Amino acid sequence: MSPSNHTKTKKSAIHQRFRGFLPVVVDVETGGFNAETDALLEVAAITIGMDKDGMLYQRESVSVHVEPFPGANLEQKSLDFTGIDPHHPFRFAKREDEALDKIFTPIRAELKQTGCSRAILVGHNPFFDLGFLNAAVKRAKLKSPFHAFSSFDTATLGALAYGQTVLARSVQAAGLEWDEKEAHSALYDTERTAALFCKIMNTWNRLQQS
Repeated sequence: MSPSNHTKTKKSAIHQRFRGFLPVVVDVETGGFNAETDALLEVAAITIGMDKDGMLYQRESVSVHVEPFPGANLEQKSLDFTGIDPHHPFRFAKREDEALDKIFTPIRAELKQTGCSRAILVGHNPFFDLGFLNAAVKRAKLKSPFHAFSSFDTATLGALAYGQTVLARSVQAAGLEWDEKEAHSALYDTERTAALFCKIMNTWNRLQQS
C-alpha cells in the first residue's frame, strides 16, 4: 500500500472509539414541548475531541438565537421557565435555516477532519433536542449532519455513574460546578452537559486502563 493510500484509510481516534460517529453535545430552548408546532428559540452545540491518551474534551462551541417560524406556537409557561422573550430586538435571532447553517458548519468541518461519517447528538434526555432539531431541519429543507434517531443520553449515563438523572444533580455529583442562575440557557446547559459527558466517559476510560 502506498503512503498516500495509507493516509486515506487511517481512521482518527475518535472515529475508532465511536464507530465512525462524532459526539456533538446539543441543547435547545423552545416555546413548548411539541417539535412540530412549537417554536425553536435557541440552539447550542459543542463538538467533542479526543486526545492522544483517549480522553475526551470540549472543542468548538457555537450557539444561536432563533426566530419563531411562521405560525409557531409559543407556550407562555415555557417562556416563563426559560426567561426568553422571543421578540426582544437584542436577541439578534436568525431564521431557522440561517441558524441551522451556523450550527452545522463547524460540525461538518469536524466530520471532515476526523473522517467520521455522522455526528451523534449527545444530550440530557436527547429525544427532545433531536426531535426539535429534526423538525427544524425538515422545515428548512436542509440536510442534517446528525444521525436521524440515534443519540447518547447523559441522563442514563448520570444514573449509571452517580445515581442521578436530573442534569444539575448529575453535574454536582460529578464534582463539577453548577450555577442555577445560568441554567436554562442553551449554551450553559450544553457546556455543563458536555462536561458531564466527558467526565463520565473519561472515568470509564481510566478504569479500563487500570
